[in-house]
Amino acid sequence: MTLLEKLNQDMIQAMKKKDKDTLTVIRMVKASIQNELIKLGKEHLSENEELTILSRELKQRKESLQEFTSADRADLADKAQFEIEVLEQYMPKQLSIEETEKIVEQAIREANATSMKDIGKVMGKVIPLTKGKADGSQVKQIVEEKLK
Repeated sequence: MTLLEKLNQDMIQAMKKKDKDTLTVIRMVKASIQNELIKLGKEHLSENEELTILSRELKQRKESLQEFTSADRADLADKAQFEIEVLEQYMPKQLSIEETEKIVEQAIREANATSMKDIGKVMGKVIPLTKGKADGSQVKQIVEEKLK
């Protein structure tokens, strides 16, 4: 089942339950996917492309949550947190820190990385393996710690 099909099913369920908040989030994600389809001129997106869109939407919500929290806007922060929780339902299982560290260590060995100068090589190997499964900033932080 593609992400779009899953979103359509969940949208119908949200309509039946009269869950307007969830419905709004699902419609926003569907709109992002439709916009990407139009932009790329395709009929279907690959799983990787769908994951990229979901990750982008999730990242935007997390950044908004930080801004709302720092601005003491609890109402908007709660809404952003709810949207994050809905979006996370569609993301693949997240890697633990230990699993991410193992991937990073393997990439460092494969790239023969010895210093921070090699961060690009390591990230180039790590990102495809962790895309959508781990937070990019967390991955970068682990890579930097291991290369110090």
